[in-house]
Amino acid sequence: MLLEVKVPSPGESVTEVTIETWYKKTGDYVKKDEHLADIQSDKAMLALYAEEAGILNILVEAGSTVAVGTVVCTIDTAAQPQVSQPTISAPAASATVQDKGKEQSTSAVTSSATTESYAKGWASPAAEKLIVEKQLNKETIIGTGLGGRITKADVVQALAQQPAIASAPRVERKPEVSVPAASVAPSVDGRSTRIEKISQLRKTLAHRLVSVKNETAMLTTFNEVDLSAIVEIRKKYKERFQQVHEVGLGFMSFFAKACCYALKEFPQVNAYFLGDSIEYHDYVDMGIAVSTDRGLVVPVIRNAETLSLAEIEAKIVELANKARKNQITIQEMTGGTFTITNGGVFGSLMSTPILNPPQSAILGMHKVQERPVVVNGEIQIRPMMYVALSYDHRIIDGKESVSFLVRVKEYLEDPIRLLLNV
Repeated sequence: MLLEVKVPSPGESVTEVTIETWYKKTGDYVKKDEHLADIQSDKAMLALYAEEAGILNILVEAGSTVAVGTVVCTIDTAAQPQVSQPTISAPAASATVQDKGKEQSTSAVTSSATTESYAKGWASPAAEKLIVEKQLNKETIIGTGLGGRITKADVVQALAQQPAIASAPRVERKPEVSVPAASVAPSVDGRSTRIEKISQLRKTLAHRLVSVKNETAMLTTFNEVDLSAIVEIRKKYKERFQQVHEVGLGFMSFFAKACCYALKEFPQVNAYFLGDSIEYHDYVDMGIAVSTDRGLVVPVIRNAETLSLAEIEAKIVELANKARKNQITIQEMTGGTFTITNGGVFGSLMSTPILNPPQSAILGMHKVQERPVVVNGEIQIRPMMYVALSYDHRIIDGKESVSFLVRVKEYLEDPIRLLLNV
């Protein structure tokens, strides 16, 4: 039976995805539920798994963008695992084909490498990037991918054998493209460029950021917070907190809790602007911005107002780890009512965070820095942090935005109020 494997739907608003990476090759025997590929949507990275065991046949190359529901590979469930045989080099494989009296015994990988097709000589996005960076001659690299396509592994192998490639006979071509790989040098002034295909996630992020600037009346208000009390609490109870709750006590849980209390008092900051109406929420689904190597994602902590400091910290760690491992789901990143972003972990002293639509506000945390401040008429050195609240002026007036940020400041500077809810 030939089983068709289709691109699953990541969410209602997602219509197309990009095949990021294949972890198997055509001809490989795959087991049920084995990880076949990574799929990049405009919101998250998803995994594609084998629905049944059998022989894999890949129909869509890595780097291709396809519609949701497209058949990207098939699995022959009736086929049995092939007995591994010694790999035959390309010249030997050619000789075997020419000798009609001998049985063809090339492996599936070698066969795909020597089969003439439209893909022969073309490089995958990852391979193309490495070829450009290392300034290699693509025509000297033998592709072992589907239809002779050059994979990243082929380029790595070529780099390892670079001296041999340099001494190989040159292929006659036009002068402007006939420079051997080993003799290619950077330009005189050391300037170089490279072009990379933009990911679906980055493409969507760019569109959303531009739309926020164009479609909202975004303003930002600033304040500074004295974190002496929180620093003292963490210093005194950090180890005990870790032992009891098996999670670290960070600043984020204090900020999340303070925002939850302040949002009850200023519901506009926790609302959506829907054109001719406003949607208020009696709960707080708190978005926590997380930076990953694929871009910024915002996992959501549901009903954050009902959670303790320890529960908030545990949820932050769980969602952040899933996001960085590309295991987070669309459902875990949608529906937030308010967002906190922490540029301080990268050293930012002050910034203006941008709204996460359809939310009407976002709080920006920044670097904790010791500064001289006046306390009761005396100059003291205190751990201070600038905080910024960006808000949509269509729904939130200046009075509400400033008052909200002041209330958050008051809770953070007297954190006992967070525990007593006063």
